[in-house]
Amino acid sequence: MDLASLFGILSGLGLIITAILLGGSADSFINGPGLMIVFGGTIAATLLTFSFRDVISAFKAAFYVFLEKRIDPNDVVTTMIRLTNLSRRKGLVELCRIKSESGFLLKAANLIADGSTEEEVRRSLQIEVQTLKSRHHEVQDIFKKMGTYSPAFGMLGTLVGLVKMLSRLQDPSNIGPAMAVALLTTFYGSLMATMFFLPVAGKLRSRTQAEIINMNIMFEGALSILENNNPIMVYEKLSSYISVKKRRPMQKKIGAGYE
Repeated sequence: MDLASLFGILSGLGLIITAILLGGSADSFINGPGLMIVFGGTIAATLLTFSFRDVISAFKAAFYVFLEKRIDPNDVVTTMIRLTNLSRRKGLVELCRIKSESGFLLKAANLIADGSTEEEVRRSLQIEVQTLKSRHHEVQDIFKKMGTYSPAFGMLGTLVGLVKMLSRLQDPSNIGPAMAVALLTTFYGSLMATMFFLPVAGKLRSRTQAEIINMNIMFEGALSILENNNPIMVYEKLSSYISVKKRRPMQKKIGAGYE
């Protein structure tokens, strides 16, 4: 579980709810038609922009990104150094026997073990990286669009409420409550955009950047194996992807083998 995201959502909603309760009754902030206009309109506009399958996939991706643990790039560097030592001791063919949860790493290892040239490995892995960027960009774009649509539908709901209010001007006692209901849709739209849609898009973008860094480490590590670089050179090359403060020093025992 991503504790930072969980804390952000709970603290944000908690502060907003507390402010509402301190200022009066929570019942005055509940309006069924307003929620229908904002939430229903946002979903409808999103489905007009993207396919139903893409929208479902985006919400699934958002769910998993908050549950999956982020992989430390230092661990990826360590793995690639172990693979370097394994290939130097037992040959490139031995790489096809490794086990990993990363499909990208397995693909790189199998390409090397099959005797692919450096250019073939480079081209194939670059396609994987570019494809991942494209897929993730589409998921991020869905939430960015929803973050744009929800405030717009909030304003639309406010206009609907104002029209209803103006049609009842003959009774001044209805103006205040009608105005409050009209403004609630703007509140709903802004809340959805700032507390969910846009933060999720930002979190997905952050996770994509982290995943691309790990893939680039694997990519450069695979090329280093083909070039038969020594472990120290591989470490110096791959650790460049990690900031100096977060960089883990190379351990001598890393060269003992691949686990």
